[in-house]
Amino acid sequence: MSMPRVQSLHVYPVKATTALDRAEAVVEPWGLAGDRRWLVADTAGRQFTQRQHPRLALARAEELPGGGLRLTAPGVEPLVVPVPEPVTTIPVEVFGNVVQAVPAGPEAAAWWAAYMGVECQLVHMDAPDKRRPVDPRFSEPGDMVSFADGFPLLVTTSASLDALNSLIAQGDRPDEGPLPMERFRPNVVLDGTAPWAEDDWRRVRIGEVVFQVAKPSGRCAVTTVDQRTAARGKEPLRTLARHRRFGDRLLFGQNLIPRTTGTLRVGDPFEILD
Repeated sequence: MSMPRVQSLHVYPVKATTALDRAEAVVEPWGLAGDRRWLVADTAGRQFTQRQHPRLALARAEELPGGGLRLTAPGVEPLVVPVPEPVTTIPVEVFGNVVQAVPAGPEAAAWWAAYMGVECQLVHMDAPDKRRPVDPRFSEPGDMVSFADGFPLLVTTSASLDALNSLIAQGDRPDEGPLPMERFRPNVVLDGTAPWAEDDWRRVRIGEVVFQVAKPSGRCAVTTVDQRTAARGKEPLRTLARHRRFGDRLLFGQNLIPRTTGTLRVGDPFEILD
């Protein structure tokens, strides 16, 4: 087997919105530059995700020079949102963690409310001291993450997706497959590994950057959302429950914590260190 390499790179400027493909991406201590630095929340500061709001999948946030966004979504006019001045911050809750974020202002809030059909707001994570701590059971002191679910990066492999799709085809809902990798919302997709090889990784190098492999990614209902239509199905959770259940978790992919920084590029080699 030839050396595994980076097949694709992805960032999600606003958490839970559509992926943006990248030919290269800078690795910061808390994740890829520009990844999940913005969040849609309700008026009480609780995060919106595709678990409750699958229509988020159809919204697109394009990064602009200077850090702002151009927002597009079906049925609403595009909106340019500049990076808000950190005059004031508000508490927002992300999976039980409360962090301070900067409101993007009433125009952005109105845009999201018009699209989502509920009152909400857009907030920005503006400074390293506003990051969230990574779960200490799987990290080192000082490890931080942005608005991502729990870890700075998620890596998946095309071989494991092929294996999963083969299992789906043999199951009782073959019409739902094959599934595209976008269902799993990774940052890095690797090609050239064996199926499920990632289960045994502990420390890896991708291109010039070294990562700790923190823990396997437990999958949730977001993976059942068609990222092109926002419709829900049963897969891949039905098949993961039969073939990739470990305790109470259904696993696909690995969470990574950077141990060095640098730039990842499509085509970069991948190496297992431990």
